Amino acid sequence: MTDIDISSQQAAIDEFQGDPGDRPVLRARFEHNGSPRYLLYTIKRFGYDHDHDFHLDLQLVSDELDDGLETVEAKLQEGDADLIDIDYISTARERADGAPIVAFHPYGRTVGGLVAPTDSPIEGLEDLSGHRIGVVRRLDKNWILVRAACREFHGLDPDETATPIEAGSKVGLTRLLEEGEVDAILQFWQIVPEIVETGAYREVLPMSRLVGRLADTDGDTPIPVSTFLTSESYLDTYPGAVRGFQGAYRDAVERLQRDDELWAEIGAQLMYEDDPAVVRAVRDRWREMVVADWDETTVEGMERLFEHLKTVAGTDALGIDELPDGLFRPDLEVEA
Repeated sequence: MTDIDISSQQAAIDEFQGDPGDRPVLRARFEHNGSPRYLLYTIKRFGYDHDHDFHLDLQLVSDELDDGLETVEAKLQEGDADLIDIDYISTARERADGAPIVAFHPYGRTVGGLVAPTDSPIEGLEDLSGHRIGVVRRLDKNWILVRAACREFHGLDPDETATPIEAGSKVGLTRLLEEGEVDAILQFWQIVPEIVETGAYREVLPMSRLVGRLADTDGDTPIPVSTFLTSESYLDTYPGAVRGFQGAYRDAVERLQRDDELWAEIGAQLMYEDDPAVVRAVRDRWREMVVADWDETTVEGMERLFEHLKTVAGTDALGIDELPDGLFRPDLEVEA
């Protein structure tokens, strides 16, 4: 375990912030324990933002809820950020409620894993009934996926047969498990290796297995669950900066897919557990889950997944009955 915290991670990022000059500034606000920070650190580390004619102002924030919204969601809606990432179902809920936000680029299959104590009797989703299950919030994508899969494949709804307990943050979720207040948790994927590394806990099931089954895809089209967002006003005012981010994103993904030494640096600078085995596990999972780009076929898969979740889990689980118009913008002209 390292003594990394938000301030030390921010200090590592600030070494490479640089001066924007006359470039448009894209204010990125991301959770201190979210996986996008690996990619965004890479953009700053190698100056890919300036290579593509914009300046990425990267600041890390808390992962706690702010009046029912994730902190990054609140910052975007309140005008304190220009770039965040969240799952597209949450984006759809907020846009349907009037938030002028758009998803302009995919990130990846950023779902979590069901984690339980090593000696737990929970071996699969069919075993959840009667147990206390920790979730960040009941509208979290992982709980939605679990409810849909349980209804379709096991004939039960764990929202009724189990007891979901909301933690309000990823940190709080791990604490619930460690203090024995829950029997299992649905933790975000990048934190799972840190938890199971101790040997006291095991990953029962990665949620990524459920996405393909529920989306009814052939496996050739990776379905991103989270996307990068900006406001309609920022997109209208600085379309070049948004396209520039897409180019910097592709450069960073390419680097992270091949550069193992960079991952060792990321482990030392940004991870709460820099054990080489944990860093390798996070690296390999990141490489599997990231989606480099998208097109209309990708969006069609995302729409199919939503419709299937709505059919199986219901609008009560999703918190919305349809994807609003203008949610996705795969049509932006990407830099060559």
